[in-house]
Amino acid sequence: SDLFMIRKTLWSMVLACAITLPASNAFADSVELNPNHPQRYTVVKGDTLWGISERFLNDAWRWPDVWHVNQHIKNPHLIYPGDEIELTYVDGEPQLRLHRGGNNGVVKLSPHIRESELDTAIPTIPLDAIKQFLLHPEVMNADEMDSAPYVVAFPGTRQLAGSGDRAYVRTIETKQTKNFVIFEPGNALIDPDTKEILGYEAHYRGDAKLQKAGDPATVKIIRSVQEVSVGDRLRPSTNEEVMTHFQPHAPKEKINGYIIGVTDGVVNIGQFNTVVINKGTADNIEVGHIFNVWQRGDVISDVVSKNPHDKVQLPDEKAGYLMVYKTFDRVSYALVMKAVLEMQTLDKISTP
Repeated sequence: SDLFMIRKTLWSMVLACAITLPASNAFADSVELNPNHPQRYTVVKGDTLWGISERFLNDAWRWPDVWHVNQHIKNPHLIYPGDEIELTYVDGEPQLRLHRGGNNGVVKLSPHIRESELDTAIPTIPLDAIKQFLLHPEVMNADEMDSAPYVVAFPGTRQLAGSGDRAYVRTIETKQTKNFVIFEPGNALIDPDTKEILGYEAHYRGDAKLQKAGDPATVKIIRSVQEVSVGDRLRPSTNEEVMTHFQPHAPKEKINGYIIGVTDGVVNIGQFNTVVINKGTADNIEVGHIFNVWQRGDVISDVVSKNPHDKVQLPDEKAGYLMVYKTFDRVSYALVMKAVLEMQTLDKISTP
């Protein structure tokens, strides 16, 4: 599968992006344990690091602050089924320790073995929830959208096309790039405060291979997840490395923003939904950043007041938190990791 291939090709990134050394005790002492935490937990297939952390901590994203890295264990940053996680205390502060189980501690100097070890390690978060967005980034700026080649027609009288069909495209004048991604232009992503357009959604439709350059060029659709239509855009395929393990952490600075979009037509946002926030790399947003989400307080009529037009703004309520997993220039994709209340677009986000 695509997800399997991503994991296999990215083993070298995991050590750089997964668990790091624990923070100072001054920071760790604010970590709250789950009142019903176990003393030990044995990892099973299908677990995620986030899910395991929820068993021990009130806020699962704080696991890097209490993780004890045992340098005597091969790949202590990776956790496998059969490993045991133990809660201990050092100088009165909680620590999570790894006890290696099974045969994963065996070291064989073979790239194939190293890839297999990575593939069997449990992921940080449920990758199935974000796989399509890791494989196919879906935000473009105005210049990228305007300059992208686009489908102008199909052979014969076709109005739509799919895998195996050809399409005519304006304009691809070079043969240097052979492989392209097809996408449908989507809605503008607008900043709620400034009303500025931060980018455009780009919905993945499939992949194409250049057969003949020119204006129009001819491409063959080699894969489609939905039918391709006139006006769909193309961009060159890239071999961009995709991150599949994440280190959650709070931004170093105070950042406030909004949820400005949600994928798959969801109205009421819940756990493991992907949302778009109005902050990106231009705002120093990093993969792994955690933000609290605040459900907007309603404006209600005061039925007790003598003034029939009297309104009351109810306070915002903490609805959960999300983690950024893919960044663009002005916006980012984030996964809702915890939801105690339903969330909606234009709900606020803030640094924990």
